[in-house]
Amino acid sequence: MLIGRVCRLGAAAGSSCALRPFSSSSVMAKSKFEYVRSFETDDTCLRNCYIVVRLDGRNFHKFAEQHRFTKPNDDRALGLMSRSARSVMEELEDVVVAYGQSDEFSFIFKRTSTWFKRRASKLMTHVASQFSSSYVFYWKEFFGEQPLLYPPGFDGRVVLYPTNRNLRDYLSWRQADCHINNLYNTVFWTLVQKGGLTTTQAEDRLKGTLAADKNEILFSEFDINYNNESALHRKGTALIWEKRDETVKKRVKRPNEEEKEVPVTRSRRMVEAYHCDIIGEQFWEEHPDILEDDC
Repeated sequence: MLIGRVCRLGAAAGSSCALRPFSSSSVMAKSKFEYVRSFETDDTCLRNCYIVVRLDGRNFHKFAEQHRFTKPNDDRALGLMSRSARSVMEELEDVVVAYGQSDEFSFIFKRTSTWFKRRASKLMTHVASQFSSSYVFYWKEFFGEQPLLYPPGFDGRVVLYPTNRNLRDYLSWRQADCHINNLYNTVFWTLVQKGGLTTTQAEDRLKGTLAADKNEILFSEFDINYNNESALHRKGTALIWEKRDETVKKRVKRPNEEEKEVPVTRSRRMVEAYHCDIIGEQFWEEHPDILEDDC
């Protein structure tokens, strides 16, 4: 709302002025430049579809090198990614589940979401900006006094999935990708750090190997059972909303009594992290509220 000064001039009485509000939108509507809005593209997401916004770190190989991330996995960096994703979910409560691994995170909006009128550009830019700013904001919480040398970048895309099966297959694809990449990186860096190979030699050693071959290298040469490695690294991170009972102290004053503190239990929705299999049925059976019924 803008405030304008309206003046009336009188021949004998001089002039008088008064402050009156006027709408900026009404002024804009009368502008001859209004036609430029017709160039905007309609990017409204199709109704009755899950909206998936996936973010990927831009040039994160270089970013990880310059910030000396631990190889093959840096728990500080993974924790910061999850904290940033949690911030997105707390800001956009229509995100029913998020899944992340390495330098990527996917955010799934419920099928009935009307946030930003389902405009893909609005959803993607809001998720990307909230995630990126949170990554910078919470950096010290995970990296302490290690300086952030330059701001990270994340690119985003929007994909629609009409059925629960489609959505679950998408999340299964991302977790399978997590397993493939982490197994390779675990063997690769074990060969370098414990086996004394150069990165080129380790790469040559792993050419053409299957998952079973990589597991055998870990177990027979380094006594490492891959299945005993951290679930965070092997499975990635799934974030979902759950209700949790929270007990707080509240000061209460009853008639004819002194004020005192009493415990009060209340239920709150909170974002919880899981590092588990999301390809099978168990996760979805234990959390049936994530998915909406197919029509």
